[in-house]
Amino acid sequence: MPYLGELISLGVALLWTVSALAAEVATKRAGVLVLNVWRMALAFLVSALLFWVTTGQALPVMAGTDAWLWLLLSGFVGYFLGDWCLFNSYIVIGSRLGQLFMTLAPAFTAFFAWVMIGQTLSWNSLTAMLVTLAGIGIAVTDSGGTEDGQPVRFKGVLLGIGAALGQGLGLVMSKIGIDHFTSNISAAQLEEFGFVLPFGSNLIRCIAGTVCYLAWYLIRRARRSGSSSPHLMSLVHDRKATVALLITLVSGPFLGVALSLAAVQLTAAGIASTLMAMTPIIILFPSHWLFHQPITLRSILGALISCVGVSLFFLL
Repeated sequence: MPYLGELISLGVALLWTVSALAAEVATKRAGVLVLNVWRMALAFLVSALLFWVTTGQALPVMAGTDAWLWLLLSGFVGYFLGDWCLFNSYIVIGSRLGQLFMTLAPAFTAFFAWVMIGQTLSWNSLTAMLVTLAGIGIAVTDSGGTEDGQPVRFKGVLLGIGAALGQGLGLVMSKIGIDHFTSNISAAQLEEFGFVLPFGSNLIRCIAGTVCYLAWYLIRRARRSGSSSPHLMSLVHDRKATVALLITLVSGPFLGVALSLAAVQLTAAGIASTLMAMTPIIILFPSHWLFHQPITLRSILGALISCVGVSLFFLL
């Protein structure tokens, strides 16, 4: 099908928009930790079920030790550290600005790809970083564009940067892991199961995310007492939070991430990444409708400039 990779990339941008909005609702109602324990556990179960139905195996054991190691590290950095920052940024600065900071992810990806796998970090990439930063700077200094009409808190800026850093580093680790995965299976296996390879890779990442969030939850429960500590069942008893969780699950770590990996396989990485980076623009009007965030000229201009900056990483 012509332009299938491009269409999937646009679909991923829409899915990430839906995921961000639903995650903001669920996070504010249930808390970051409780939400992510459920989110990652359910994402793992759904991904394992899909992989079992399509391959007859519950886990991608054929991936090999090196692939498992890199993909687990990717899950720790991306799903645990990165998403911890991202979901906390939704509470502090909202999903619209939180997603805007995610346009920094390609800059971190380019940097870590240069450091870890020797990819060239050109002057064009440095220019793209500066353009992206300029767009974010315009948006975050717009006090009229925040939910409460106040300047963006510095804590929110740090959380947004941490989220982008986690995604950028996690993506490079995922690439290394997928390369090991591909090289470890036979040509016949690749031809037969190649279409589920992104889901299998994401399944391994989900294992790391689930274990880390659950361990952190248990540590927090042990340090706190009684009603002062979060309880996993609190989310289940909140209908709106549960619905938001399910929407976040389907659109984020299950379909969104897996389809983003598929998009990169079906079209040029630069085109896919540019189209997937449209989320900060797409999210402007839904966030205004749901959370009454004002749409100002500076917020629109900042989002546009940031997305142009992302495109320059791959199109220059």
